[in-house]
Amino acid sequence: MMDPNALVQEVLDDLVGRDIERGLQVAAYLDGQLIVDAWAGLADAHTGRPVDGETLFGVFSTSKGLTATIIHILADRGLLEYDAPVARYWPEFAAHGKGGITLRHVFTHTAGLPQMPPGAGVPQQCDWDWMVHALEQLAPLWEPGTLAGYHALTYGWLLGEVARRVTGRGIDQLLQDEICAPLGINSLFFGIPDAVEPRVARLEAAPAPPPSDDSPAWLAIPRTCWPLHEWANRPEIRRAVIPAGVGIGNARAIARHYAALVGPVDGVRLLSSQRLALALAPQAPVNDLETGLPSTRALGYSPFGPPSLPGALPPFGHGGAGGSIGYADPAYRVAFALAKTRMVSDAPAGEDAVSLVGAALARMIP
Repeated sequence: MMDPNALVQEVLDDLVGRDIERGLQVAAYLDGQLIVDAWAGLADAHTGRPVDGETLFGVFSTSKGLTATIIHILADRGLLEYDAPVARYWPEFAAHGKGGITLRHVFTHTAGLPQMPPGAGVPQQCDWDWMVHALEQLAPLWEPGTLAGYHALTYGWLLGEVARRVTGRGIDQLLQDEICAPLGINSLFFGIPDAVEPRVARLEAAPAPPPSDDSPAWLAIPRTCWPLHEWANRPEIRRAVIPAGVGIGNARAIARHYAALVGPVDGVRLLSSQRLALALAPQAPVNDLETGLPSTRALGYSPFGPPSLPGALPPFGHGGAGGSIGYADPAYRVAFALAKTRMVSDAPAGEDAVSLVGAALARMIP
């Protein structure tokens, strides 16, 4: 069999060579061992800086999976309960009819709070206390639990403030303490320190229209955030703690995190097997605000189909705007992450980075 790393490297070189991608990284773990650590292309097309193994990427909503893991770690320790009202931990949150919103509602995007608060421009988005107080003043747009609407950014402040209330630590510090330190990761952040700025890739996008004026997406991601790649490239946004949309890291770190959810990595497992099963249990379907169709989610992670083997837990993870992704399949004890600079691709169906790399990885699974 071809060396796994060489096989994926060939795919990445081809994607860059055909100008489908500008710069990207892929990492994969099998049974807690790193089997793929590959990269190609440019981290910054303006300067010609190449991608390497230490390059950091903005991964947008891929960071939601990291936020979810932190909350599950705290639940595993008995500090949180999924069906407890958020206001049990954060009393001020109960204002304006929010007393019945639970952590489960937030995890499943059924809390009724996808909307960003009025006046939440870039400076306010970078101010944790301002955002928390503004969220306290909101009223839900629907009865919690009756409708699903993607909480693109508010998800992070809602769960992050709960975590801060029960631990006394910000979610940026919890990421370092509870995920990075145990796993020896130095390339994963909610808010980068100045010292790593030279490692961060510049995101870019091919021409693509923002949502239509009547789209619910404007509620969740206001015009101050568009175009998304320019917003995420801003130095102040890179340094802000926005844990649903501005995680910054590399593929190796994201994959290592997922590997430690489905098995031990150097003796470290982030969640008990019982807790992971609770986190991945499919929730009752709820009609989605945008599509009108039933939406089924796990607790903070996206389910990626049925179990790969009978009796196993289903594949899970979270993707982000532009194509970044973190993923694990408990049945095969495999974890995978992809991070990249180009947010929009004109690749035909099946020729995009995730599809091609996924096909290469599938050839490696015993």
